[in-house]
Amino acid sequence: MSTLATPAKKGRLRQIAQAYQITKQSDRRIGWVLLSWFVGVGAVIGLLGWLLHPVFGIVMGLLSGLFATLLVFGRRAERAAYAQVEGQMGAAAGALQMLRRGWSVKPAIAFTKNQDIVHRVVGLPGIVLVGEGSPNRVRHLLTAEKKKHARVAPEVPTYDLLVGDGDGCVPLPRLVKHIRKLPRNIRPAEMTELVQRLKALDAMRPQAPLPRGPMPTSGKDARRMMQGR
Repeated sequence: MSTLATPAKKGRLRQIAQAYQITKQSDRRIGWVLLSWFVGVGAVIGLLGWLLHPVFGIVMGLLSGLFATLLVFGRRAERAAYAQVEGQMGAAAGALQMLRRGWSVKPAIAFTKNQDIVHRVVGLPGIVLVGEGSPNRVRHLLTAEKKKHARVAPEVPTYDLLVGDGDGCVPLPRLVKHIRKLPRNIRPAEMTELVQRLKALDAMRPQAPLPRGPMPTSGKDARRMMQGR
């Protein structure tokens, strides 16, 4: 049991170390920030616990300080990961792969020679089309894709989102959260049947090379890109 756990622990520590190094490239003060959270939270909770029992105070101080440090590190590492890929073509596809159970993500269902891309997410809200690229060109591409999907699944709600910082756009770091907050419109059984119908639509599309950029080849690759691993 211990021989199996040791490599896993080493792998996890290696991932944390890599994430820290990547985060430090864009967040130079990350070390001091984490240390201040560990000491500050640990000291406050530890002091309160000390009033009950010295040993209890020490244990609670260490655990609470470590928990606060990991929480802050996770948020800042995620922010740094988004900052590294934001503005690159295919970045939205990497963010969408953070949607796991209960979602079906298909990157680059449509794109232009100018590297404007539309990705598709299928979930309980229905169909979500996500565009990235030049706002004017992508809006036309989104409109065309929305009409195609309406012909295949006219009864299913279809949302279209544009990733970016302009008016009416969804910033990349908020994309996944925005999609998760969409209202639930279909049942899980309906989603399975919907995915099959959309596969038939994709089969009729002409084969074309994917545009350049950090387009993930799998969900695992995308999560590593977004998590800095």
